[in-house]
Amino acid sequence: MKKIVLFVSLLSALTIFAQDIDSIKNIYTNSVEKMLNDKPGLGIGGYGEVHYNQPINKHLKDLGILDVHRMVMFLGYNFSNKTQFVSEIEFEYAKELWVEQMFLQHKINKYINFRAGLLLIPMGIINEYHEPTMFNGVERPIIDNKIAPTTWREIGFGFLGNIMRTKMKYQLYVVNGFNGYDANGGVFSGSKSLRDGRQKGSKAYLSSPNCAGKLEFYGVKNLNIGVSGYFGKSQSRLYNNLHRDSTVLIQKADSSVVNISMIGTDIRCNINGIKLTGQLYYTLLGNTEKYNVFTSKNGTNNDLGSSMIGYYAEIGYNVFQTVKNIKTELTPFVRYEVYNTHHTVDKNIVKNDKYNNTIITTGLTYTIIKGAVLKADIQFHKSKADRKYSKIFNTGFGIMF
Repeated sequence: MKKIVLFVSLLSALTIFAQDIDSIKNIYTNSVEKMLNDKPGLGIGGYGEVHYNQPINKHLKDLGILDVHRMVMFLGYNFSNKTQFVSEIEFEYAKELWVEQMFLQHKINKYINFRAGLLLIPMGIINEYHEPTMFNGVERPIIDNKIAPTTWREIGFGFLGNIMRTKMKYQLYVVNGFNGYDANGGVFSGSKSLRDGRQKGSKAYLSSPNCAGKLEFYGVKNLNIGVSGYFGKSQSRLYNNLHRDSTVLIQKADSSVVNISMIGTDIRCNINGIKLTGQLYYTLLGNTEKYNVFTSKNGTNNDLGSSMIGYYAEIGYNVFQTVKNIKTELTPFVRYEVYNTHHTVDKNIVKNDKYNNTIITTGLTYTIIKGAVLKADIQFHKSKADRKYSKIFNTGFGIMF
């Protein structure tokens, strides 16, 4: 609890500090937003990253891992200045092929756009701004894997826009939810959290719709604040071909569903080369007591927690900020990160300290030119059950165009 209070206090201090600065537009732009312009015709973009991960152990020699982590191509077509199409096709680990986004967007007026297709859930920073040139560290923040399951995308539709007068961007979507129960049984657990439930637009099924949205304020110079929300229920295959008057079967299906309420807040502040970033996710899960019993295996109850939390605070500084006529950037940074998938648990579940983790990441980001970066860092990782931090050295490069 003290860590949470400290984190919130840091975000509040940053906000108060930034309020004294004159108001000015401050909008971050990812690859998709660059393609959604008024210029008719074909648009092409992409990003990629190659990583090397080497565990550091005094007593053992561990093998390092070399990985073409991802190579992504964006293909889009602007039919007019109002109607556009965008797709994102990703190769992961040099062998897996995924469609990460594919949507049609139509401008209704200057404040409202309609979007439908395979959509990124607008939760936090990284899920929408995950190009390697847009964050420090070789790997993405851990909370954007364990709590918000980046890259998180589902099929749906909704509205988004930019209200210039209020200096706010908004998004609001209706999407299909997580797969929580299928032919293999329960999908969620304390160790896996919600990540394996992503349907990713691949033969996704729907038993109840979910809602996701975000408000992003950019009306203060150098400051960007976001508030995100995701609300609904997990999906279950047990609702398929289910008679509405079959009380017993309906109760059985209801036990295979988890209620999900996730909220997030994020802040980005860039002042004279000092870059401050923070994120906080809190996920409240309902019906977990019944779900854990129903999805038990070998007489042992499942261990999905009733709430999860994750947050980080990061500071970096571009040491070339004061050097004239240099367009490159060298940014040393440090990030303090915490996540706990057993933040609270039901009465029949014992908290597992292995699910309560602290990660400290420190390293360098060298921006050779806009769109091309070299990265190196060391991560110190320790769960509450561990006595010492484990260490891993990471390095690699990333590009975005």
